[in-house]
Amino acid sequence: MATMDFAAVLQALNQASGFELYRLRAAIDRVLADPKWIRAVQSQLRIGQEINFFDARANKLLTAEVLDFRKKEVLVRQLDTDERWLIAYTCINLDGADVRIREQTPHGLSPQSVAVGDTVGFLDRDQQQRSGKIIRLNEKTVTLLSNGQKWRVGYGLLHHVVDSSAGVAGEPGQFSLLE
Repeated sequence: MATMDFAAVLQALNQASGFELYRLRAAIDRVLADPKWIRAVQSQLRIGQEINFFDARANKLLTAEVLDFRKKEVLVRQLDTDERWLIAYTCINLDGADVRIREQTPHGLSPQSVAVGDTVGFLDRDQQQRSGKIIRLNEKTVTLLSNGQKWRVGYGLLHHVVDSSAGVAGEPGQFSLLE
């Protein structure tokens, strides 16, 4: 099975009108509602199996254990939080597909290239380098935790940080600090 280039698809979608995107979503919803997709996934699952599924809110893969099968959804227990979720069969990543979208943006990061739990960095208004762990994704900003403080930062100001322990380099600034 060929792998999908999500960045190329996203680039094409960015050229579409709102109506075209809505129409495409309706078509995708109809395809996903076809019982053949549920049967295809369900046939490869068993109770107690460890699976990865894509969480659209966190924009990343999560690991869970299959607990029960329902008609259109599967009951799972997220391994790192012990929370139970009913998820669509089609959000289960059986093929181990790479779900990261590596978009080339002129400045900063795109909303599709980060996920809750990622460590990112930014320069605050005082030009102090800061880094933190993303705790929430919003439409135009992320909320991140850095040295026990919450910050809201626009995607265009972010950069990926490698091997960082979410901290502050320098004195606290005045950059959208959340209480």
